[in-house]
Amino acid sequence: MHVLVVEDDAVLADGLSRVLGSHGMVVEVVGNGAQADQLLQRGAAAEVVVLDIGLPGMDGFEVVRRLRARGSAVPVLLLTARDAVEDRVRGLEQGADDYLVKPFATAELVARVKALARRHTPPQTALAMGRLSLDVAAKRARVGDKVVELSVREWAVLEFLLQHPSRVVSKQQIIDAILPWGDDLSLNAVEVYISRLRLKIADGGVTIRTIRGFGYMLEPGA
Repeated sequence: MHVLVVEDDAVLADGLSRVLGSHGMVVEVVGNGAQADQLLQRGAAAEVVVLDIGLPGMDGFEVVRRLRARGSAVPVLLLTARDAVEDRVRGLEQGADDYLVKPFATAELVARVKALARRHTPPQTALAMGRLSLDVAAKRARVGDKVVELSVREWAVLEFLLQHPSRVVSKQQIIDAILPWGDDLSLNAVEVYISRLRLKIADGGVTIRTIRGFGYMLEPGA
């Protein structure tokens, strides 16, 4: 996921970049509204914009107003030190999708960014690799013509791996992706689900490979 962070406080911007980056996101940081507006006009690859309201020069309200005037639907999360209801309402009326009042918990920031990205991403109806296929709408897994019975969390882990084919994903990324915010799952539990999945999709022409120290990769196999 590509995230554009627009924040003039260099320390906070660096912290946001590190936190979002630790969750597998590609982060670009700019320090003022004019830079952000130029990037977004040129069609920056941002899937979510994290936008401070109190920017020097062009403030966050104007950035989001211009963004929506151009017809862009990229989701915007406003960051504000202003706790007044009228400021929050103004931001939402300008076209922002959500807001956080400073100071905020980084876990909540990450959860809100992911939620915005999910809401603006068209759901995939089918996923496949080798002889393994998932019918996302019907929540049905098959190896060839054979239905594979999966638990809810096994399904979620396998779906996430198929959404990121031939790419290394960490245990923490799997946990963050499959659990509602606030739920809990241990790293060891992820290992258990991976072990069960390997047995259940053994004839699927795919392999869940362990990349030691980094995580797992789903790739075509025997």
